[in-house]
Amino acid sequence: MATFVDHVTLHLRAGNGGNGCVSVKREKFKPLAGPDGGNGGSGGDIVLVADPNVTTLLGYHRSPHRSSANGGPGMGDHRAGFGSELMELSVPLGTVVKDAEGNELADMTEPGFRIVVAPGGQGGLGNAALASLKRKAPGFALLGTYGWEGDIQLELKTVADVALVGYPSAGKSSLIAAISAARPKIADYPFTTLHPNLGVVDAGEVRYTVADVPGLIEGASEGKGLGLEFLRHVERCTALLHILDCATLDPDRDPLSDLDVILGELAAYPVPEGQKPLLERPQLIALNKIDVPEGRELAEFVKPDLEARGYRVFEISTVSHEGLKQLNYALAETVEAGRVAAAAAQAVKPRIVIRPKPVDDSGFVVKVEGGSFGNIYRIIGTKPERWVQQTDFKNDEAVGFLADRLAKLGIENELFKAGAIAGSTVIIGPGNGVVFDWEPTLTSTAELITAPRGTDTRLDDSKRRTSNERREEYFGRMDAKAAARAELIREREAGMWSTGEEEYNGDTLTGDGSVPVSPRKESTAE
Repeated sequence: MATFVDHVTLHLRAGNGGNGCVSVKREKFKPLAGPDGGNGGSGGDIVLVADPNVTTLLGYHRSPHRSSANGGPGMGDHRAGFGSELMELSVPLGTVVKDAEGNELADMTEPGFRIVVAPGGQGGLGNAALASLKRKAPGFALLGTYGWEGDIQLELKTVADVALVGYPSAGKSSLIAAISAARPKIADYPFTTLHPNLGVVDAGEVRYTVADVPGLIEGASEGKGLGLEFLRHVERCTALLHILDCATLDPDRDPLSDLDVILGELAAYPVPEGQKPLLERPQLIALNKIDVPEGRELAEFVKPDLEARGYRVFEISTVSHEGLKQLNYALAETVEAGRVAAAAAQAVKPRIVIRPKPVDDSGFVVKVEGGSFGNIYRIIGTKPERWVQQTDFKNDEAVGFLADRLAKLGIENELFKAGAIAGSTVIIGPGNGVVFDWEPTLTSTAELITAPRGTDTRLDDSKRRTSNERREEYFGRMDAKAAARAELIREREAGMWSTGEEEYNGDTLTGDGSVPVSPRKESTAE
C-alpha cells in the first residue's frame, strides 16, 4: 500500500451563493411598508495552505473530491442568508499548484502560504438592496452565482538543503540513516527507495535537511526507471552529494563511469526558469563502502582523478561510520554558504509594481463567430457573465434590469460597432453560454416604467400600431358600415321589412288576430 504520494489531481467544487429574497413588509395599517428582502450568503472558498507538518499528498490521493458548503438564501424582514465557512486543505512545503492544463498557479515554499484555488459563489442581492428612489418596490431579486468547479494538480517537490544522488543500491538510504534520525527502508536490491526520505542533520550550530531520493540510471531524464520521479525532488536542493559505490559487483561499472552517467542526466534535466541548472550548484562526492577491502582500494585509486576535476571527495563507510563526521561538517559549510547567498539575492529582489486598471478597459470583449445562419456575437467578460447568472429569466422585471445593466456597461454600442443588427444571435459567456435574440430597443429607463411588480411592459408581445395602420383600420370600419346601410335599404325597398310606423285599422285583422303591417312610403323632396 502506498505511503508517499507526490502528484495528485484534485476535483474541487466551491459552494454556490445563496439567492436574494423578494419580500414586502406588511404591518397593521401598513399593508405595503416597503421591500424587506435580505441578501443571500456567499459560498465557501477552498484554500490551500502550506503546512510544515504535512509531508505527503497521500490523503488527497485517497479522497481527491472536495467541496465546500453553499451559502444560505436571504429571508424577509431584512434577514441575510448565512455565509459558508472556507475549506482549508493543508499541503506539504514545496507543493506546486497547477491548473488542469498544467499552467503553474503557485509555488508553496513558505510556511503558512495560502492561495484560494476555488472561490465560492457570490450571494444575490435582495429586493431591499435593489430599491431606489425610482424603483421603490422591486418585484425581483438577484440569484446567487455558482462556485468555481474544476480540477487542479498538486505536484510535490521536496524542499531540502542537500540531495543524495547516485545509482540504485549505492548506499544513499544507509547514509541518511547513519547521519540523521530518519529510518528509510534498506535492502540489498535496486530501487529499494521508491519515494524521498527526509532527514535532519546537526553539525555544530548548523542544522540542515538531507533528501534521499530514488536511484538514478542512464536515461532517467527521458523517464527511464524512476527518472523524473527522482529529478523532480532534486530541483529545490542547494547542494548535491554524489554517492559512488566502490564495491559494486557489476563488472561494467566503476565510480568514474557512474559519475559521468549521473552528470549527463543532471545536465539533460531542464529546471524551471529562474533556478540554477543542477550542474551549477555545489557538488561533493562520497566514495562509499570503504569497509570492504576492494572498495577501499578502488576509492584510493579514483580519488585523485575526482579531485583533479575540482570536486571535494570523502571516503566513507555507512557501516563503520568512517569519514562521516568530516563529510557532515563539509556539507554544513556548503549549506551555510548557500543560505548566505540566498539571503543576499532575496535582499536585491526587484519591487513588485501593481498597475491600476486602464480607464479605457470596458471589462468585456465582443467576439464575432461564424454560424450556419449568420454571425454569432459572443460577449466574454466577468461582469456580463456574473450578471447573467444572477438573473431570474422567469421574471420580466429582472430581465429588464439585466438589459439596463448591459446597456450602461456599453455592450449595445460595441454590438453596433461589431455589425450586429436587430435579431442577431448574441451569446454571453464561453461555451454554450446564454443565448439571446438581440433587440436594441431594450436599452434604458426601466425605473421610469410604471408596471406591476415582476413585469416589464417593454417585454410585452403587443406591437404599437403606426398612423397608417390606424387610418387603414378606420377606413375599413367606415366602408363596412356603408355596405351594411346599403343592404338594409335594399331589403326595405324590396318589402322584406318595415319601420313599424303603419296606420292602425281596427276593422282589419290577420287570421291570428294581429294587425297587418304595410310598408311605409317614404316622401321624397321635390
